[in-house]
Amino acid sequence: MTTLDDLVAGEFTALADALAPLGPDAWATASLCAGWTVAHVVAHVTMAARYPADRFTAELAADGYDFGRTSDRLADAGAALPPHALLADLRSETMATFAQPGGGMAGSLAHVVIHGLDVTVPLGLGRVGADAAAAAVLDQLVAGEGDNVFGIPTAGLALRATDLDWSRGQGEPVAAPAADLVLALSGRAGRLALAR
Repeated sequence: MTTLDDLVAGEFTALADALAPLGPDAWATASLCAGWTVAHVVAHVTMAARYPADRFTAELAADGYDFGRTSDRLADAGAALPPHALLADLRSETMATFAQPGGGMAGSLAHVVIHGLDVTVPLGLGRVGADAAAAAVLDQLVAGEGDNVFGIPTAGLALRATDLDWSRGQGEPVAAPAADLVLALSGRAGRLALAR
């Protein structure tokens, strides 16, 4: 049985393996996160490898506890690192075992899967992670009733992944690859329109 811990570690490794062969130009490619390159997103998703909790709290305090500002500033700083350093952070034991504050390992899995797609899709790599990880994140994104955590309405939709064994809901059929479903359910524009 695969645990959440195994899935998180596997997703970080898969992302590192996918990005490792790419040249410097790829790291400057625009990601699906507005205003951020691939390097920015990887720097963001690996912040915990460079900023232990006490240091991150100090960085947050320096920005008046504005998480968005701190996140942008630290992503800018991290994006300036050489690709081999960011790859090392992706492969670090810290990231493989990091539980998101308030979200635990499930939050960490969603973070790496969604942001992983934010970089691999624009690079033409598609989904590089495990089916089990994508399915677990899709489950998170449709949990509850009505709008999900990203404000995307899911009521009245019969969602089905066409590339793995996953489906949820009843109503209007929406079938797409798991990557497109994850991106649409996490509010990324231009993939698959779910908002009605």
